[in-house]
Amino acid sequence: MSELRQPEADLQAPVQAQGPVEAQVFGAAGEEAASPSSSSSPVAPSFSAYAESLPQEALTVLMADLVAFLLLKYRTKEPICKAEMLNMVLGDHRDHFPVVFSQACECMQLVFGVDVKEVDPRECTYVLVPTLGLTCDAVLSDGQRPKAGLLVLILGQIALYGDRTPEEDVWELLSIMEVDVGEQHCIYGEPRELLTEVWVQEGYLEYRQVPHCDPARYEFLWGPRAYAETSKWQVLEHLLRVNGWDLRSFLSLCAEGVSDEEEGA
Repeated sequence: MSELRQPEADLQAPVQAQGPVEAQVFGAAGEEAASPSSSSSPVAPSFSAYAESLPQEALTVLMADLVAFLLLKYRTKEPICKAEMLNMVLGDHRDHFPVVFSQACECMQLVFGVDVKEVDPRECTYVLVPTLGLTCDAVLSDGQRPKAGLLVLILGQIALYGDRTPEEDVWELLSIMEVDVGEQHCIYGEPRELLTEVWVQEGYLEYRQVPHCDPARYEFLWGPRAYAETSKWQVLEHLLRVNGWDLRSFLSLCAEGVSDEEEGA
């Protein structure tokens, strides 16, 4: 799958990754979202120039359909091959497979924390595995979707700050993604409950009061399970690799797809 993936940037030592995590992951999109003059509607991901013969909207629909198909395979823990994706999703648009597949892989990694890895180049067979080896989505009940993509962002936010980050900065990061505290998100659920209860109980995060602060303030740290399953170097390396990918657009498209799926159920 290497020919389909975005080339990796030259990686420096993690200590050189400076600034808020939105600057690392959202790129220009994050800066625009943080600006008061920016539009609240994200722009759809841009596709390669050689796919211009198919309308942008049609390419976006194909990408969303392929993401849904990959999520199904991830849930059932089944490998997937190129021929299956062509027959089940692309149909008459198989010539556009490279760009649609590349965008779908980026979306799977950023939004859901799932990597699509090639295991047999001759047969073009792939497996779907958790990003950075995180196992928070090892068991998914009906209707649940992987959330490791968000966990990676939070761990990255903490790593960029050193070893802890104020909770208000985390909520600000989520608001840029249009994942708002106190509101149910169709993929991640209610974010405060997810971060301060679920992932704290699972050992991925620590959420504690900052000493000697009046009024009380809270901060997030890595939990023991996060240290056991990955490392700050791996998380920062991942953030540098995906720098510039348009997370807000992917997340918006996935949210729309989930809403359509629920309405059609």
